[in-house]
Amino acid sequence: NEMASYVDAGLTTFDMADHYGPAEDFYGAFLKKLNADRGPEAVGKVQGLTKWVPRPGPMTRKVVEENIDRSLRRMGVDRLDSVQFHWWDYGDKRYLDALGHMADLQAEGKIGELALTNFDTVRLEEIVNKGIPISSNQVQYSLIDRRPGQKMAEFCSAHEIQLLTYGTLGGGLLTEKYLGAKEPTSRRDLPTASLGKYKNMVDTWGGWNLLQDLLKVIFFLQNA
Repeated sequence: NEMASYVDAGLTTFDMADHYGPAEDFYGAFLKKLNADRGPEAVGKVQGLTKWVPRPGPMTRKVVEENIDRSLRRMGVDRLDSVQFHWWDYGDKRYLDALGHMADLQAEGKIGELALTNFDTVRLEEIVNKGIPISSNQVQYSLIDRRPGQKMAEFCSAHEIQLLTYGTLGGGLLTEKYLGAKEPTSRRDLPTASLGKYKNMVDTWGGWNLLQDLLKVIFFLQNA
């Protein structure tokens, strides 16, 4: 019912991953109920974007297809609208094997958009040069982390690859809530792994005092 409320509000795209607990199963159950209640036309207006984040190991056709098929079963669909691929170790070149097999599965109709998450420009260029069709790359990008603007944005523009950015508000650290706030240092102050990650980014970028200077400028301009 909660997911149906999002659809009614115009939010028709859902993000999940093979390792986000039962997220794909929840989405499959939602589609089944949506079809029963509103019919296939309503189902056709919804998109499910998932990720595949394999552990390092052999990336044979069998391994790749089994994992894609598992997501298909869990989500209750014939084709995955989009699959974002993540790889832990660039020193292990088997990500090229995995993506090659995923491109074959895309050509066979099991995958709609073939995408990446958290790949750098060097590896993205390597993948594109292999003839693997990448539609987007999801990366962190904000006022305190502008790395994608150095090389990746230009490369993606030249190759019609979209950038999907996350962390744009730094988990909330770049909002008025933290203007004038005491620096969070404990697990109680930073209760989630994501918030801890964004705080580390603040520290790398220049620290809490510099963040306060940035927030003052942002909200001065907002209210000017």
